[in-house]
Amino acid sequence: MLSALAGMAFGLSLIVAVGAQNIFVLRQGLRREHVGLVAGICAVSDLVLISAGVGGLGALIQSAPLVVEIARWAGAVVVLVYGGMAGYRAVKGQRVVMGRHSMTNRTVGAAVATTLTLTWLNPHVYLDTVVLVGGLAATHGDDRWWFGLGACVASTTWFVALGYGARYLAPLLEKPGAWRVLDSVIALTMLAVAASLILGGA
Repeated sequence: MLSALAGMAFGLSLIVAVGAQNIFVLRQGLRREHVGLVAGICAVSDLVLISAGVGGLGALIQSAPLVVEIARWAGAVVVLVYGGMAGYRAVKGQRVVMGRHSMTNRTVGAAVATTLTLTWLNPHVYLDTVVLVGGLAATHGDDRWWFGLGACVASTTWFVALGYGARYLAPLLEKPGAWRVLDSVIALTMLAVAASLILGGA
């Protein structure tokens, strides 16, 4: 049980950060578009990756530098594209209607594709879940799977809270100007993430 609590605390310390995946979940929550689906994909993806890390995949990935390098550059490109889209929305402006009966601009397929892309082509996700969680879980010996379970619970709780809790910020974002500010922050964050990926291997 102590290992599970340790895994939960460590998982939260890694996942509660401003990143491409979290920002996308937040944005979907604010727009109330496919929130459960997006949060579910993120949570299940983390479950798979954490399980792989606890099972020993982290050590294997670290022994294959070419795989890490390809993932790093692919992730940088994906984040730059998403940041560019946010920058375009910030400049152009957009009208977003909040509420249960709002018109959705993103199809289910597009939401799924974007979520999978920002998750599985994001090297930071592998570093956090497979390498870091998996590596620390190994120090718990026979209780390593309890540690992994705690990290999975933390991940699921976070994505659900972020996605469904975002709607309480909706009154602050009723005007297009507010969305321009949010998209500007998103674009700058994506640029910073991409820069960290590119410079991280320099």
